[in-house]
Amino acid sequence: MTQKSLKITQSFFIALFIMASLVSCKNNQEKKETTETTDSQPETQELFFEISLAQWSLSKPIIEGKMDPMNFAQKANEMGFTGIEYVSGLYTSEIEKTNLATVLDTLKARSGRYNVENVLIMIDGEGDLAISDEAERNKAVENHKKWVDAAQFLGAHSIRVNLFGSDDPEVWKANSIDGLKSLGEYASSKGVNVLVENHGYLSSNAKLLVEVMEGVNLPNVGTLPDFGNFCLKREEGERWEAACIEEYPKYQGVEEMMSHAKAVSAKSYAFDESGQETTIDFGKMLKIVKDAGYSGFIGIEYEGEELSAEEGIIATKELLIAEGSKL
Repeated sequence: MTQKSLKITQSFFIALFIMASLVSCKNNQEKKETTETTDSQPETQELFFEISLAQWSLSKPIIEGKMDPMNFAQKANEMGFTGIEYVSGLYTSEIEKTNLATVLDTLKARSGRYNVENVLIMIDGEGDLAISDEAERNKAVENHKKWVDAAQFLGAHSIRVNLFGSDDPEVWKANSIDGLKSLGEYASSKGVNVLVENHGYLSSNAKLLVEVMEGVNLPNVGTLPDFGNFCLKREEGERWEAACIEEYPKYQGVEEMMSHAKAVSAKSYAFDESGQETTIDFGKMLKIVKDAGYSGFIGIEYEGEELSAEEGIIATKELLIAEGSKL
């Protein structure tokens, strides 16, 4: 090899070494940046539940005439929900204008168009299933049957009912078992569940409600634990608006009801600066729900005054995702 050839070869290897060093440094830097990004932004853990929107969260704009209840599916889709929970009472005027069948046809078509699942229907104003008057109790059962049929038509898995009636625990328990068993047997033939929410008075006594479930002993009759509705007694015996003067322990109540739960309601009222609900520990509630083995829909039911309906719904959704991701 000539002296000139030797110098050219040496220059080539020096250049090759420098290029290799630069590539190695770049790869190390990229690896470092990737590691730092991963460390500072951990992946969000998949939620153990799905999130639905309870229509009661939008009750104010609906009642005030600012929102058409027939557009519920569209609104839920726009807000990023995949499941919806109807409230029967918000369709009273629509049903009076036409009929229940026409309303249901429209709701089913729109839920399909906007790709949301019809989860359940919350039933109000159809009579008391735990009332002591047997004729009135039976009439209430009959009144609820059309909503069982409605749930079947919409593809919803459940209807939510109320158990209002006697203030005597044993009388209430016996009446509740009778009313629920009659309605539950009918609903079973339609493939629909009948769920009881803690919705005030003795229905918010979770221990007593579980005894009712055991007394009914039907696989399609269960509970819908609500994070917030555990008021047992209000001033002057009022059902809704008066101040609560006696409350069942809410975390204990949800835990007891989860043994028969087929749906869950995430009630919210107000939020602090960090996004936490001011009266309910969502992290604690969600751990109770997860420990019970539940993995279905959790419905958002915002009832606050400080935020608008949409703002409250979004705040509740963000909180569910934040706390659920930790479990």
